[in-house]
Amino acid sequence: MSDTYHAINLHFVFGTKSRAPLLSDQIRVELFPYMGGIVRANESTLVHSGGVADHVHLLIGLPPKVAPSELMRDVKANSSRWMKERWDLPEFAWQDGFGVFSVSPSKLKATKDYLDGQAAHHARVSFGSELRAMYDAHGIEYDERWMPPV
Repeated sequence: MSDTYHAINLHFVFGTKSRAPLLSDQIRVELFPYMGGIVRANESTLVHSGGVADHVHLLIGLPPKVAPSELMRDVKANSSRWMKERWDLPEFAWQDGFGVFSVSPSKLKATKDYLDGQAAHHARVSFGSELRAMYDAHGIEYDERWMPPV
């Protein structure tokens, strides 16, 4: 094959440090496009985004040459700096890690709908419960010590 063809879609989830509820609606309206620019600078595509005051979800299409961990390092470092400068939040930081899940093309619409419904979802389900369910559904083992409360 003379070219590389791919359909790699990943759903990333990460929170603010100590799950501080710093991401207001107004901030998220600007934050997601800013993150999209960082994603594009890494030769990837921000397909969709969502989140609430203490965490974000990013659905990203990326080429095989882009390592998810390197992409998240850039997204988190640059958006953290932007949050400090743009919103005068000198102590702002993201949590150290992140969750990442593969999304098949047949599940893209359902994932987008899920990201759009984050506010309603979290009126019923805690971030800790959400993460555990996602990890369990994908067969990912996790250390309970590092999980948000249920």
